[in-house]
Formats: sequence, C-alpha cells, structure tokens
Amino acid sequence: MTIMRSDPEAVQQTAILLDSVSPYGSRRLTVESDGTVTAAYLRDATSVIAATWLANHARAPRDTDTGRLDAGQAPLMPANRTRHPYGRPPLEAATLQALWFEEGDGVALFEQGTLLAVVPGWSDSSHGMPGYSRDVIGQTPFAWSLDDAIDGLGPRVERAGEFWQWRESPGSWGQFQSALLSHLSERLGPGAHYWDGSRGQRPAIGISERPPAPGRPYTVLSTVGMSAQRMPAVEQVLDDPRDYARIELAVATTMPPGVAALTFLWLAAYPWRAVTWFGPGHSVRWYDSSGTFPLGGGHEGVLLLDDPSGLHGPGVPDLSGFGVGDDLVRWLWIVPITERERLIAKEHGSAWLVRNLADEGRSWVVSP
Repeated sequence: MTIMRSDPEAVQQTAILLDSVSPYGSRRLTVESDGTVTAAYLRDATSVIAATWLANHARAPRDTDTGRLDAGQAPLMPANRTRHPYGRPPLEAATLQALWFEEGDGVALFEQGTLLAVVPGWSDSSHGMPGYSRDVIGQTPFAWSLDDAIDGLGPRVERAGEFWQWRESPGSWGQFQSALLSHLSERLGPGAHYWDGSRGQRPAIGISERPPAPGRPYTVLSTVGMSAQRMPAVEQVLDDPRDYARIELAVATTMPPGVAALTFLWLAAYPWRAVTWFGPGHSVRWYDSSGTFPLGGGHEGVLLLDDPSGLHGPGVPDLSGFGVGDDLVRWLWIVPITERERLIAKEHGSAWLVRNLADEGRSWVVSP
C-alpha cells in the first residue's frame, strides 16, 4: 500500500504538532496536519515505518480518497469509517503527549490526557498493519480501531506509564543496581571494578567485574541494567515473552578485564538501538574489522548462549534466580566466533555450531 506522506509542495503547508524521539533514540513519532487531515508517523533513522490516520478536519468522502493518496498526502477517511464524518476541530499541539513503551519500539499518543492512538512495535504500513486510532471504525489501510483492540493495548499503555513513572523516580536506578549487584555477589563472590557502560545514554547499563575465586580460575564480567527494561520485538516472535524479554550479558575470561569489558560498550545497548532482541543461540556480527574486536583472536562476532556447557572449560556458574516483576532474567554468555562460524550458525543453527566448536576443543572461557 502507499504510505501516507506529504508531497514536496504540501510540506510547506504541513504543521508538525508533535515531534517525539524514543528514550533510546531508535524511533521518532511525528504528528502532522495540513489542515484537512492529521496523521501520526512512526519513523526510524531513514524512513516511515508506520502511518496512522488520526482525524479528518473536513467532510469525509463516500469512498477512499484516491486524489490525496495519488498526491502522496494523508487521505481523508471515508464517511463510514470515521466517528466524525463531518470532520472534527483541528488538534492542538499543546494537548498532545507521547508515551513510549518501555521497549522503545512503540508509542501511545494522548490528547488532553485521553488515549488518541497507539502505534505498537509491530506496526508496519508496508505490510498492511497501521497503528490504532480512536476515531476510526473497523480496520482500514490507514488505521485500525483502537476500541476494538483496547483489551490488549490498554494494559500495555498502562504498563508503559508505570514503567516510566518508576524509572524517573528518585532512587529507582540505585535500587535496581543494588539488587542485581547483590545477586551477582551471591552467585560469584565479591566484585572489583565497576564501569559505566551507557556513556550517558539510555538504557543505563553498568559492567561488573567478578575476579577469579576458589574453584573459578577466570574473571566473570556481567552487564548490570539491561534487564531493567524489556527488549524490543520479543513479543512479535514469542507468544509468552516473560522468560526471554529481559537479559543480562556475561563473559568469562582470562583476558585483562578492562579490555574484555569493551565488548559490552558495543553489545549492551544493541537491542534498543537496533530495535531487536537477543536470545539463546543468537549471533551478532562485529561492526568493524576483526583487528578491532575487543576479544581478539581474529574473531568477528559473538554467539550468545544461556548454557555454554556444551563447550570445553570449567563448570558454568549458575546466575539464575533474579527477576523483574513477573519476568525471569536470563544471562547470556558471550562466545567469540569468526564470520564463517556465524554463517554456519545462521544456516544450520547454533546447536550445530556448538557441536563443531566442541569438536575443535573450543572453550567457553575467553583467553588472550
């Protein structure tokens, strides 16, 4: 279908009523009106992902408004598909507010504190899935009825509000950080260095070092904070994301800890920056040449495993037992791999690759 957008001549006549960037910088919501139609646009860095009709401000046509569509403009909603067939007054910028989901991939739009529209993370106009609008009736190519989906979307919006209220409250990060560090101390012993891995951006993430201890001849580095918010896109893949939506990353290593910790500066915020998720068996390609990869060895990416015991090496620490709300937090261990190995995992599955690595004598503990 044609994504609603203004043509070059109409851009000068279009007013942007709201421009809101997600807390993680990966998505942008704009609400735009040309005086005849108001629409919301969910964008990534380069393009419109989803366009959602919000309101007619003129009398609705009987059928689909092909004239405005052909001109690249947001169409007037047909009379039998809008609650205001004679149009409604223009929306005012001061009355609009965006509430982003904790994953950062979807957003709710309020008008004077009342829910006006929801553009969830699965919205994709190119696949016929626009967002949900309060004033539309039924399903159209340009918006779906918010009332028809409120049983599912309402709790999501409420949860988003509760999440940001908690996250913005004084002491919230400190309480979470303290609880997770205490859990790591119980499982791995006292900590040593602690680094800020977020560089002033969201999500807030720390890196905790747990030095070698009796029975554990290697250092464990773990992220602290990835699990404070759910990852994007998990619910689009899994019916019940509760056991997979929240993770922390860990690496076992005999390398200098400060060097190995650089890996987290790349990986820790990746799900929210790229609007994706990490799960057991997922692999991620390093963005630069192998010579710059922090874990060295000619590797060009990582394999993420919740149980790396299929590889050689000492026993794997049990980091389970930490949760956020009703969600289990899952630790994924980082195993460096080459690009060839990553492609093997992509083609044959991670279990196949793990067996191959084990046959080669590969350890899950990263050495210089």
